Amino acid sequence: MSASPDLRLVVADMDGTLLDANGEIPDTLWPLLETMRDRGIAFVPASGRQYATLARLFERADDGMSFIAENGTYVVRDGHELASVTLDRELVTDAVTLLRALTEQGRDLGVVVCGKRSAYVERTDEPFLEEARRYYVALESVDDLLAVDDDVLKLAIFDFHDAESGTAPSLERFRTSHQVVVSGQHWIDVMAAEANKGRAVQLLQEQLGITPAQTVAFGDYLNDLEMLDAADLSFAMANAHPDVLARARHTAPSNLDHGVITTLHALLAGDPVQVTAPRS
Repeated sequence: MSASPDLRLVVADMDGTLLDANGEIPDTLWPLLETMRDRGIAFVPASGRQYATLARLFERADDGMSFIAENGTYVVRDGHELASVTLDRELVTDAVTLLRALTEQGRDLGVVVCGKRSAYVERTDEPFLEEARRYYVALESVDDLLAVDDDVLKLAIFDFHDAESGTAPSLERFRTSHQVVVSGQHWIDVMAAEANKGRAVQLLQEQLGITPAQTVAFGDYLNDLEMLDAADLSFAMANAHPDVLARARHTAPSNLDHGVITTLHALLAGDPVQVTAPRS
């Protein structure tokens, strides 16, 4: 299959997708961004990371750029909020109370309350803070997460063991009313039911007058599934979770091989891309 002749929107997850083994943006992306802008193609990072972190990563090229932050709960264009979905206080209280109880029972986890202004943590040991700082450059330590005065976009839980088999099952009761998404080997996000990266992509498509046929998306983990559904050209990275590989229409080389960049070069040149299984 060749590239769309009218590609208008590129949406890429960050960790495990665009970023390299060191968690950095490959230098080869910057000239590619200029090429896409010259051709009228918008590039949008879509991540579980907070907006402040994404803005810092792209500060050399963020003029007019849109960002899908906090797994779709916060959409920003050119520094201005386009949309947000927040959690009700009752859910925050219930979830934090449960997670505190799991910690007291010996579960090795840390909780991040993700607000619009900052992210907040109670746990302050260096191993946990080192993990949290990777995704939240605006990070505050507080005595009580339930006393945070901010609009809460999501709760992020870091499990030092395996998130999918460890902490995630303990959060099952929240799935009936909220999103509980495993966003990485060690991370779980709890968000409002209507929040995901896919809906954020659809919002941008509507505002920019772009169709799914004009959209390409790249992802590697379970929090990327709805985003892939929003693009006719959907790519799972070679290193992706099996469910993502099954859901996407195409595959791209792994993030270690700069798969997003090499695939975009091929698409822009009209070269063939690899087809996996068609979605139902």
